[in-house]
Order: sequence, then C-alpha cells, then structure tokens
Amino acid sequence: MELGLQIPNFTWSNGPAGLGADLAAVARTADQAGFGYLAVMDHFFQIQTVGPAEAEMLEAYTTLGFLAAHTERAKLFTLITGAHHRQPGLLVKAVTTLDVLSGGRALLGIGAGWNEEESRGLGFPFPPVAERFEILEETLRYVHQMWSDDDGAFSGRHIRADRLLNSPQPLTRPRPPIMVGGGGEKKTLRLVATYADACNLFNIPELAHKLDVLRRHCESVGRDYDEITKTVYQSLDIGEDGERTGELIDELRRLHGLGFDMAIGQLPQAPRLDLLERIGTEVIPVVRAF
Repeated sequence: MELGLQIPNFTWSNGPAGLGADLAAVARTADQAGFGYLAVMDHFFQIQTVGPAEAEMLEAYTTLGFLAAHTERAKLFTLITGAHHRQPGLLVKAVTTLDVLSGGRALLGIGAGWNEEESRGLGFPFPPVAERFEILEETLRYVHQMWSDDDGAFSGRHIRADRLLNSPQPLTRPRPPIMVGGGGEKKTLRLVATYADACNLFNIPELAHKLDVLRRHCESVGRDYDEITKTVYQSLDIGEDGERTGELIDELRRLHGLGFDMAIGQLPQAPRLDLLERIGTEVIPVVRAF
C-alpha cells in the first residue's frame, strides 16, 4: 500500500510571503520521506470543511508545477479537478505539460465538481448536476482521444473541437493515469469502470459496498476490476507528538484488507516537517509491507 499527501490548506503561520518556501519544504520532505503521491485540491475558494472561503487558496495546476520543481519521485495530481472548471483542451495541455516537465509524474484527477459558491463567485459556469456529469463523461472521452494517436475532430453535446492536436504528448505511456473521484453508484462508479485507471472514495462505513458496486459496473462494461487502482481519502493524523501513529497504521491495514491500494489525505499539522519525517520512518515502511 502507498501513501499520498494532499495539501488542502495554505493558511500557514508565515503567511503568503512565506508560502513558497514553506510549500517547497513540505514537498521536498514528503518526497524524501517516501510519499508516493502529492496532491492539491482544485478549488478557488477554501472549502468549509477546511476553513472560511476567504482563506488562502492557490490555483491547482500552477501549484503542481511548483511542486514538480521541488520533488523527484512523487506523482502529482489534483484531488479532484472539476470538469466544468476548464475547457478540456486546456486541461489536457496542463496535465501533459506537468507530465513532460516532471519527468512523467502526472495523473489526471477529475470529477463532476460541486462547489457552487466559488463558481458563482468567480463567474465560472455551474450547470445542473446532470449536465455536469454529461460534461464529465464527454471530457473523459476527449481526454482519451487527445492522449492517443487520433488528432481528429471531436463532437459531443457540450464539447466540439476541430483537431485534438497535442504536441508534445505525455512521457507517461500510454498516457497519464486517470482518476475519477467520488462514490456515486449510478454515474460516478460507472465512469470509473468505463474510462478511469483509479477511483477515490471517502473513508465511510459503506466502503466495501462501494467497491462491490464498482465491481458490478466493471462486469457490465467488460472491464477487469483488478486493473483499477483503489484509493481512499484518509487523514494522516498521527497526533501532535506521534501518539496516534499506531492508530493510523491499524486503520490503513483495515483499508488495505478491504482492497485499497493507496490512501491519501492531509496532515492536519502541516507544515510540520518533523511529522512528515516521522510518517516516513514509522508508517510508510509498515504499510508498504502489507
């Protein structure tokens, strides 16, 4: 099992003036500690579960490029891009650029999006949920084509394009992995089975059931369930002095037993480098051996 670090909060003690240096230090430390993945949210306002809307929030793909420059091994992605936030051509170019400049370490994390407040606030379109899922599915089809040898036209209900030229193509072959986030049983998990390489679910009591639903969708579309990387969102809270390390390991062992290949979550005490290092020495070697 691998661990990933998500960085959702940028309200740190040194303020915006110190954020670049602090974020670089967190990225380097996590990379050297053995975290397999680094992720940021694709939000423009802070979300309520983390802090007030007015709290500091960095644009995701600019930040991922910065993280790429300060790391060597960890894979980089958003958890999760809203499909309605960017035109799909711009999104594919952003992830391709990240992959090329990071030496082949990009993933695409994508979903239907949900935060109406930030979309309305900044003037992004925010279609009804059914339409957002239509846009998500068309975007997934578009991504697959643009990361293939077919640079022809694309035509959908919401997206039309004359030529899906993408030069250079990503270093990752056959393309960067695609993660569809969310646990919706009728639409989201069907899209995982049809288009994605990975899912991401919240750690809720229904986890085993969600995986069973995904398995059924895979069977219905002729997909090998075992091809899909199962990831789960799990806080990496080991306590202020590491006192909850054993508790975290036990929970990760349980999640691995359910069938999860990777757990990703925030360190609530970030940017505490000592705690990242402690996870690197006391947690990551254990969970890798599961």
